[in-house]
Amino acid sequence: MKPYILAVCTGNICRSPALERMLRRDLGDAVAVTSAGTSARVGEHIHPPIAEIMVGDGLSPSHFTARALTAADVTDAALVLTATTEHRSEVVRLVPSAVRRTFTLLELARLVSTVPEEALPDATTDRLAAIAALANAQRGRHLGSWSRDLADPYGARPRKVATIYRELSAAEATVAAVLAQRGRHLTES
Repeated sequence: MKPYILAVCTGNICRSPALERMLRRDLGDAVAVTSAGTSARVGEHIHPPIAEIMVGDGLSPSHFTARALTAADVTDAALVLTATTEHRSEVVRLVPSAVRRTFTLLELARLVSTVPEEALPDATTDRLAAIAALANAQRGRHLGSWSRDLADPYGARPRKVATIYRELSAAEATVAAVLAQRGRHLTES
């Protein structure tokens, strides 16, 4: 089974499916990506304002239905990326052993942005584990007032939705660059 990344938000109709599709595009086939919601709007499609922006970004919102987060999702994930610290807490409450591999997207982007390339192995499984370990070790060193949370675009005005999407996209690009060895797609282990 391929290692996979789990993206988590509230309803699984805005932030986490957008992140899922971005990571799939940027990481290729070596790692699987899925998403779920802590209070999922089970069976719903991606929220239309987000879907519209995704299409403009070259991502397909098609063939997606929201689903609820399960303990099995978390247990089996190599890396869990959440939209907010509240989601991160919910994931860890569900599966306490996931604490060292669960981060908000903005948190992970900040923590891995300075990781030297030579500090990471090439094999996918090893690389995901190394990134989680390095980021976890950096957590206490990066205290400050920077935001770790992506606002919820559900019900927001179009301009706010676009702003949130851009913030999500920028953080995803940082994380994907590190995961994909700063430009080289991951190799299967």
